[in-house]
Amino acid sequence: MRLALALGALLLCSGCEMLSYYTQAIGGHLDVMAEARPLDAWLADPATPADLRERLETARRIREFASRRLALPDNASYTSYADLGRPYVVWNVFAAPEFSVEPKRECFPFTGCVPYLGFFAEASARDEAARLERDGLDTYVGGVPAYSTLGWFNDPLLSTFIRYPDVQVARLMFHELAHQVVYAEGDTTFNESFAVVVEEEGVRRWLQSEGRSAELAAFEVAQARKRAFAAAAKQTRERLAALYASRLPPQAMREKKRAELDRLRAQFPGAVPAVPNNAFLASVSLYTGMVPGFERLLAQSGGDLPKFYDRVRELAQSDPTARNTLLARRP
Repeated sequence: MRLALALGALLLCSGCEMLSYYTQAIGGHLDVMAEARPLDAWLADPATPADLRERLETARRIREFASRRLALPDNASYTSYADLGRPYVVWNVFAAPEFSVEPKRECFPFTGCVPYLGFFAEASARDEAARLERDGLDTYVGGVPAYSTLGWFNDPLLSTFIRYPDVQVARLMFHELAHQVVYAEGDTTFNESFAVVVEEEGVRRWLQSEGRSAELAAFEVAQARKRAFAAAAKQTRERLAALYASRLPPQAMREKKRAELDRLRAQFPGAVPAVPNNAFLASVSLYTGMVPGFERLLAQSGGDLPKFYDRVRELAQSDPTARNTLLARRP
């Protein structure tokens, strides 16, 4: 996920109604940065717990691999660590109309339009979701363990994910660093799908380099489950889009909508919230919608990551409709 804000935006929007949102976003990010200390300082501090020391050393090894073997940015991102004392760094709020699969979009200076709002306090995210629900929208609030500032700042390692299993720490770091490589303004699905492909390829190569074949096999099984869920969610979304385009009365449409969502939850009970809705489905599609297209592009690049990145940069500068049609095309 990348942080949908620019610190200079506050200066441009001092009179706009989103001033409070910008204020919490800027303040929240600066609080995170203020907590960050260099890894060397944490590792040299005798008060650093042994388990944390081990996790930081592993993260440093992953970070070095990212630049050396994956051609990801060689900068100071993830060379510091911040203990935030909470489970997530940001909570994203997604919203969509009751009878639409398209998410509500918010637009910002510099970063373009995104289909969510990010809050550094869970209570603020819940309040925003409640406000949107009062307007008749479906909402979904998802906790986020990491985000990218697109290279504007040196993003730190965070307590929100540092104790995840090695594979998940690597996945998150590769994903967020990928956002520093390519960013298409206002096209979240393009950006997130690209980063997902980089993270998955990166994890495979990292595990292979460390000779961790059992973990690699487990990773491939987990990814296959994710793909199956993404495909089922996409099919559900397509059926709902057809339903919403029908002329059924609202109550009949609600009943059919609930049946479709209940079927998805029955198929994937651990991956779907208790009350799934259009906003939840939108959050899933953002990270999976163009993954097959980027995988084909990586294969066409012969697995050469720098060449792949160059081709993606070209796409990011091209006409959005044309590039998205290309990436969505079936083989």
